[in-house]
Amino acid sequence: MKIVTWNVNGLRAVHKKNFLAWFSDEDADLVCLQETKVTPEQLKGDELFLHPYQYSSAWNSAQKPGYSGTLIYSKKEPLSVQKGLGIDEFDVEGRWLEVEFQSGRQNWIVICTYFPNSQRDHARLDYKLAFCQAAEKRLQELRNQQKRVMICGDFNIAHKEIDLKNPKTNVNNAGFLPQERAWLDRLTGLGWIDGFRKFEKGADHYTWWSYRPGVREKNIGWRLDYFFINPEVQDEVQRVIHRPEVFGSDHCPVVLELKD
Repeated sequence: MKIVTWNVNGLRAVHKKNFLAWFSDEDADLVCLQETKVTPEQLKGDELFLHPYQYSSAWNSAQKPGYSGTLIYSKKEPLSVQKGLGIDEFDVEGRWLEVEFQSGRQNWIVICTYFPNSQRDHARLDYKLAFCQAAEKRLQELRNQQKRVMICGDFNIAHKEIDLKNPKTNVNNAGFLPQERAWLDRLTGLGWIDGFRKFEKGADHYTWWSYRPGVREKNIGWRLDYFFINPEVQDEVQRVIHRPEVFGSDHCPVVLELKD
């Protein structure tokens, strides 16, 4: 069972950059996308967007046109779909999408999320931290219900110094602020497992690069995209890897595989 997360920075834009070829080659069971920037109604029944290769699709689009949004493609219809956290100030931006699906004899909750950006002047830091608290509450609710849970997406946070190329010069920048990093400390302190770091402890592994010329080629990046798994089921995860060779966005896909 393979699950992929990718911030595509515009679904229509990434379709112009070999998205369907990548989608077919990856052959994932679930594909979780963030920053889709489009609603299904805007696509006017285009099956290439709504149901590529006859996949099912679940959408949570932002009310603001051309902004944010989450989407999950799945080979099989999910058992259930939940859009949002039940909090209007977050749900209008389409940042949270849950599906329940069956893997073997077990059910999993997969959450596709797109955390807010604190902004260059930190204008949305309070909003982001409130979103973090709401996300944590929902994750703990599911864990207390003894669900198998994985949350994936763009967290807009580099957790540790190892997770970005130039930590010393970014300590006051959005995505590496002490308050943001402290929340990921809290999440992992509650036991949630960073899937990638479960398997890879080394440096120079990133999922986002600026569009400035030469930055990606020099691998001057940040690790902003994650899978977190509740600790009770971490042994069911076989591997988590990055796909930096996949272009089409300023982020790259991250792939998680469950054991058969």
